Amino acid sequence: MSLRKLWNEKKKDIPAVLLFLGVSAVLVLTSFYTYHNYMNSAPYVDFERYPIRGIDVSRHNGMMNLDAAAADGIEFIFLKASEGESFRDENFHINYEKAGHAGLKRGAYHFFRFDKDGITQGQNFLKAIEKKKLELGVVIDVEEFGNAKNVPRDSIMMRLEDMVDYLNLRGYRVMFYTNRDGYESYLMDQYAGLPLWICHFSSTPFDADWTFWQFDHHAKVKGIPGEVDMNVFVGSRKDWEEHLKISSAN
Repeated sequence: MSLRKLWNEKKKDIPAVLLFLGVSAVLVLTSFYTYHNYMNSAPYVDFERYPIRGIDVSRHNGMMNLDAAAADGIEFIFLKASEGESFRDENFHINYEKAGHAGLKRGAYHFFRFDKDGITQGQNFLKAIEKKKLELGVVIDVEEFGNAKNVPRDSIMMRLEDMVDYLNLRGYRVMFYTNRDGYESYLMDQYAGLPLWICHFSSTPFDADWTFWQFDHHAKVKGIPGEVDMNVFVGSRKDWEEHLKISSAN
Protein backbone atom coordinates (compact mmCIF):
# COMPACT_ATOMS: atom_id res chain seq x y z
CA MET A 1 0.00 0.00 0.00
CA SER A 2 1.33 3.42 -0.95
CA LEU A 3 1.98 6.05 1.72
CA ARG A 4 -0.76 8.28 0.20
CA LYS A 5 -3.32 5.50 0.34
CA LEU A 6 -2.26 4.60 3.89
CA TRP A 7 -2.63 8.22 4.92
CA ASN A 8 -6.10 8.45 3.39
CA GLU A 9 -7.14 5.33 5.28
CA LYS A 10 -5.82 6.67 8.60
CA LYS A 11 -7.53 10.06 8.12
CA LYS A 12 -10.87 8.30 8.48
CA ASP A 13 -9.97 7.42 12.08
CA ILE A 14 -8.95 10.97 13.14
CA PRO A 15 -12.47 12.24 14.08
CA ALA A 16 -13.04 9.19 16.28
CA VAL A 17 -9.67 9.62 17.96
CA LEU A 18 -10.30 13.32 18.56
CA LEU A 19 -13.74 12.56 19.99
CA PHE A 20 -12.24 9.94 22.32
CA LEU A 21 -9.55 12.36 23.50
CA GLY A 22 -12.09 15.11 24.01
CA VAL A 23 -14.43 12.95 26.05
CA SER A 24 -11.51 11.64 28.11
CA ALA A 25 -10.33 15.17 28.86
CA VAL A 26 -13.81 16.22 29.96
CA LEU A 27 -14.09 13.19 32.26
CA VAL A 28 -10.68 13.88 33.80
CA LEU A 29 -11.46 17.56 34.38
CA THR A 30 -14.88 16.73 35.81
CA SER A 31 -13.39 14.18 38.19
CA PHE A 32 -10.70 16.63 39.30
CA TYR A 33 -13.26 19.39 39.84
CA THR A 34 -15.55 17.10 41.85
CA TYR A 35 -12.69 15.76 43.98
CA HIS A 36 -11.30 19.25 44.58
CA ASN A 37 -14.68 20.60 45.67
CA TYR A 38 -15.31 17.58 47.89
CA MET A 39 -11.95 17.88 49.60
CA ASN A 40 -12.40 21.62 50.15
CA SER A 41 -16.04 21.58 51.19
CA ALA A 42 -16.71 22.08 54.87
CA PRO A 43 -18.81 19.42 56.59
CA TYR A 44 -22.23 20.23 57.95
CA VAL A 45 -22.00 21.64 61.46
CA ASP A 46 -25.07 21.92 63.69
CA PHE A 47 -24.69 25.39 65.19
CA GLU A 48 -27.54 24.74 67.59
CA ARG A 49 -25.44 21.97 69.06
CA TYR A 50 -22.19 23.96 68.77
CA PRO A 51 -23.26 27.62 69.08
CA ILE A 52 -19.84 29.11 69.91
CA ARG A 53 -17.88 29.89 66.74
CA GLY A 54 -14.34 31.15 66.37
CA ILE A 55 -11.39 31.55 64.01
CA ASP A 56 -7.63 31.07 64.10
CA VAL A 57 -5.24 33.45 62.39
CA SER A 58 -1.62 34.32 61.75
CA ARG A 59 0.24 37.00 59.81
CA HIS A 60 -0.84 35.23 56.62
CA ASN A 61 -4.36 36.54 57.17
CA GLY A 62 -3.12 40.11 56.79
CA MET A 63 -4.74 43.13 58.43
CA MET A 64 -8.17 42.31 59.84
CA ASN A 65 -11.20 44.15 61.17
CA LEU A 66 -12.02 41.96 64.15
CA ASP A 67 -14.86 44.21 65.27
CA ALA A 68 -16.58 43.26 62.01
CA ALA A 69 -15.77 39.60 62.63
CA ALA A 70 -17.33 39.80 66.10
CA ALA A 71 -20.44 41.42 64.62
CA ASP A 72 -20.56 38.46 62.18
CA GLY A 73 -20.92 36.00 65.05
CA ILE A 74 -17.29 35.19 65.90
CA GLU A 75 -16.72 34.83 69.65
CA PHE A 76 -13.18 33.50 70.03
CA ILE A 77 -9.85 33.59 68.23
CA PHE A 78 -6.61 31.63 68.37
CA LEU A 79 -3.58 33.74 67.43
CA LYS A 80 -0.29 32.35 66.18
CA ALA A 81 2.46 33.62 68.45
CA SER A 82 5.57 31.63 67.63
CA GLU A 83 7.21 28.67 65.93
CA GLY A 84 10.31 26.63 66.69
CA GLU A 85 13.14 28.13 68.70
CA SER A 86 13.12 31.71 67.43
CA PHE A 87 10.30 32.58 65.00
CA ARG A 88 7.59 34.95 66.25
CA ASP A 89 4.51 36.01 64.33
CA GLU A 90 4.92 39.68 63.48
CA ASN A 91 1.18 40.35 63.71
CA PHE A 92 0.57 38.64 67.04
CA HIS A 93 0.56 41.76 69.18
CA ILE A 94 -1.67 43.85 66.92
CA ASN A 95 -4.03 40.89 66.40
CA TYR A 96 -4.15 40.44 70.18
CA GLU A 97 -5.08 44.08 70.73
CA LYS A 98 -7.70 44.06 67.97
CA ALA A 99 -9.25 40.87 69.35
CA GLY A 100 -9.47 42.37 72.81
CA HIS A 101 -11.11 45.53 71.46
CA ALA A 102 -13.66 43.35 69.64
CA GLY A 103 -14.45 41.39 72.80
CA LEU A 104 -13.18 38.08 71.43
CA LYS A 105 -11.85 35.43 73.80
CA ARG A 106 -8.21 34.87 72.92
CA GLY A 107 -5.81 31.95 72.84
CA ALA A 108 -2.23 31.80 71.55
CA TYR A 109 -0.58 28.92 69.71
CA HIS A 110 2.95 27.78 68.94
CA PHE A 111 3.86 25.61 65.96
CA PHE A 112 5.97 22.80 67.42
CA ARG A 113 9.06 21.88 65.43
CA PHE A 114 9.99 18.21 65.56
CA ASP A 115 13.71 18.90 65.17
CA LYS A 116 14.11 21.70 67.75
CA ASP A 117 14.78 21.63 71.48
CA GLY A 118 11.56 21.56 73.50
CA ILE A 119 12.61 23.83 76.35
CA THR A 120 13.95 26.44 73.94
CA GLN A 121 10.66 26.32 72.03
CA GLY A 122 8.78 26.85 75.31
CA GLN A 123 10.96 29.84 76.12
CA ASN A 124 10.35 31.33 72.69
CA PHE A 125 6.60 30.86 73.10
CA LEU A 126 6.44 32.60 76.47
CA LYS A 127 8.60 35.47 75.28
CA ALA A 128 6.25 35.89 72.32
CA ILE A 129 3.09 36.11 74.42
CA GLU A 130 4.71 38.34 77.09
CA LYS A 131 2.40 37.28 79.95
CA LYS A 132 -0.62 38.58 78.06
CA LYS A 133 -4.07 37.68 79.32
CA LEU A 134 -5.29 34.70 77.31
CA GLU A 135 -8.83 33.66 78.06
CA LEU A 136 -8.32 30.39 76.16
CA GLY A 137 -4.79 29.74 77.34
CA VAL A 138 -1.86 28.38 75.33
CA VAL A 139 -1.81 25.80 72.55
CA ILE A 140 0.95 23.63 71.09
CA ASP A 141 0.33 22.86 67.41
CA VAL A 142 1.56 19.30 66.76
CA GLU A 143 1.30 18.14 63.17
CA GLU A 144 3.45 16.49 60.53
CA PHE A 145 2.42 18.80 57.68
CA GLY A 146 5.09 21.47 57.24
CA ASN A 147 7.39 19.82 59.74
CA ALA A 148 10.83 18.22 59.49
CA LYS A 149 10.88 14.74 57.96
CA ASN A 150 12.60 11.59 59.19
CA VAL A 151 12.93 12.76 62.80
CA PRO A 152 12.87 9.73 65.14
CA ARG A 153 9.60 9.51 67.04
CA ASP A 154 11.43 9.12 70.36
CA SER A 155 13.20 12.42 69.76
CA ILE A 156 9.92 14.15 68.91
CA MET A 157 8.25 12.79 72.04
CA MET A 158 11.16 13.81 74.26
CA ARG A 159 11.18 17.38 72.89
CA LEU A 160 7.41 17.66 73.18
CA GLU A 161 7.48 16.42 76.77
CA ASP A 162 10.22 18.95 77.59
CA MET A 163 8.12 21.79 76.17
CA VAL A 164 4.95 20.69 77.98
CA ASP A 165 6.83 20.30 81.28
CA TYR A 166 8.46 23.70 80.88
CA LEU A 167 5.11 25.42 80.26
CA ASN A 168 3.52 23.56 83.17
CA LEU A 169 6.30 24.65 85.48
CA ARG A 170 5.69 28.23 84.38
CA GLY A 171 2.04 27.92 85.33
CA TYR A 172 0.44 27.20 81.94
CA ARG A 173 -2.00 24.37 81.28
CA VAL A 174 -1.40 23.22 77.71
CA MET A 175 -3.96 22.49 75.02
CA PHE A 176 -2.97 20.67 71.82
CA TYR A 177 -3.93 21.37 68.22
CA THR A 178 -3.59 18.46 65.81
CA ASN A 179 -5.29 16.22 63.27
CA ARG A 180 -6.04 12.49 63.38
CA ASP A 181 -2.50 11.45 62.40
CA GLY A 182 -0.89 13.78 64.92
CA TYR A 183 -3.26 12.69 67.67
CA GLU A 184 -2.71 8.99 67.11
CA SER A 185 1.07 9.32 66.62
CA TYR A 186 2.03 11.73 69.42
CA LEU A 187 -0.81 12.57 71.82
CA MET A 188 -3.32 9.75 72.26
CA ASP A 189 -1.33 7.68 74.76
CA GLN A 190 0.73 10.23 76.67
CA TYR A 191 -1.53 13.28 76.83
CA ALA A 192 -5.03 11.88 77.22
CA GLY A 193 -7.15 14.22 79.32
CA LEU A 194 -5.53 17.46 78.22
CA PRO A 195 -7.71 19.87 76.19
CA LEU A 196 -7.70 19.06 72.49
CA TRP A 197 -8.35 21.30 69.48
CA ILE A 198 -8.86 18.97 66.56
CA CYS A 199 -8.64 19.58 62.81
CA HIS A 200 -11.06 17.27 61.01
CA PHE A 201 -13.24 17.61 57.92
CA SER A 202 -15.87 14.89 58.35
CA SER A 203 -19.36 15.55 59.70
CA THR A 204 -18.11 14.98 63.24
CA PRO A 205 -14.57 14.65 64.59
CA PHE A 206 -13.16 11.21 65.24
CA ASP A 207 -13.55 9.41 68.54
CA ALA A 208 -11.57 11.53 70.99
CA ASP A 209 -12.33 13.94 73.81
CA TRP A 210 -12.04 17.30 72.07
CA THR A 211 -12.69 20.87 73.17
CA PHE A 212 -12.46 22.77 69.88
CA TRP A 213 -13.09 21.57 66.33
CA GLN A 214 -11.53 23.20 63.27
CA PHE A 215 -13.79 22.11 60.42
CA ASP A 216 -13.15 24.57 57.58
CA HIS A 217 -10.01 26.11 56.03
CA HIS A 218 -12.01 28.22 53.56
CA ALA A 219 -14.56 30.12 55.61
CA LYS A 220 -15.67 33.65 54.78
CA VAL A 221 -16.01 36.05 57.71
CA LYS A 222 -16.69 39.77 57.59
CA GLY A 223 -13.59 41.82 58.32
CA ILE A 224 -11.19 39.02 57.29
CA PRO A 225 -9.57 39.35 53.86
CA GLY A 226 -9.76 36.12 51.89
CA GLU A 227 -10.42 32.79 53.57
CA VAL A 228 -9.98 31.90 57.23
CA ASP A 229 -10.08 28.77 59.40
CA MET A 230 -13.41 28.25 61.19
CA ASN A 231 -13.83 26.48 64.52
CA VAL A 232 -16.49 25.63 67.08
CA PHE A 233 -16.40 24.97 70.81
CA VAL A 234 -17.60 21.52 71.87
CA GLY A 235 -20.49 22.44 74.13
CA SER A 236 -23.32 24.74 75.09
CA ARG A 237 -23.09 28.33 76.28
CA LYS A 238 -23.14 27.11 79.87
CA ASP A 239 -20.25 24.75 79.04
CA TRP A 240 -18.47 27.69 77.42
CA GLU A 241 -18.68 29.80 80.56
CA GLU A 242 -17.31 26.92 82.62
CA HIS A 243 -14.48 26.38 80.15
CA LEU A 244 -13.51 30.04 80.30
CA LYS A 245 -13.22 29.88 84.09
CA ILE A 246 -10.73 27.02 83.76
CA SER A 247 -8.71 28.16 80.75
CA SER A 248 -8.35 31.79 81.84
CA ALA A 249 -6.79 30.63 85.08
CA ASN A 250 -3.49 30.08 83.21
